[in-house]
Amino acid sequence: MWGWIVGAVVLYFFLGIRIVTEYERGVRFTFGKFSDIMNPGLRIVLPFIQAWQKIDMRVKAVDVPDQDCMTKDNISVNVNAVIYYKVMDAQRAIINVEHFNYAVSQLAQTTMRNIVGAVELDELLSNRDQVSEKIQLIVDKASDPWGIKVEAVELKDVVLPSDMKRVMGKQAEAEREKRAVIIKAEGEVIAATNLSKAAAMLSKYDGALHLRTLQTINDLSSDQSNTVIFAVPLEVLRALDGFNKKKL
Repeated sequence: MWGWIVGAVVLYFFLGIRIVTEYERGVRFTFGKFSDIMNPGLRIVLPFIQAWQKIDMRVKAVDVPDQDCMTKDNISVNVNAVIYYKVMDAQRAIINVEHFNYAVSQLAQTTMRNIVGAVELDELLSNRDQVSEKIQLIVDKASDPWGIKVEAVELKDVVLPSDMKRVMGKQAEAEREKRAVIIKAEGEVIAATNLSKAAAMLSKYDGALHLRTLQTINDLSSDQSNTVIFAVPLEVLRALDGFNKKKL
């Protein structure tokens, strides 16, 4: 008789053996009321009297599904992201919210739509880090009563409509053409300034222009495909010029 009783007691406790791993915590309830947090190791949960739930305390990476959002300047974009969070308080994660994984995902989706709707498209594309930080701060604050800590939120992709892509491509092309025209004009101004300085310097010295002409001819003669023909020799022109000066 006593053997059966001892066997039943041993079996009862044996059925209540639970193992909590290092990265988990157990939330134990006694007659439906919260009792304590079960730390890692071998633990006993009394069958029919106690119940427990196991919580993973590691950082979780959850994809935020694609969201159709309207920016502040009324441009429709498709945005998706990933959120990194972890459970800091297992008791609150079980007692204060039902299915905290689903709750965090829904909260991140709603917050992302609200934040994207408060910024213009240029700001969304150029300042992704700031937009992600705003989403992270809001979600972290809202999920704090659930015992959740949001580590980071990263925007993975911002998909634009095809029409908007074409418009932005034309804008970029026009901007580059504008820069090319400005650079070319600046180059012409510099070239004209240098040419004017060179002309002024050559005009100060007799024979300088003649030497420059000979140098130019020498440069042209280096290429056999070039042919230079002078109808009147330069020496004749200089002789006439000297003759006119003597006559005067």
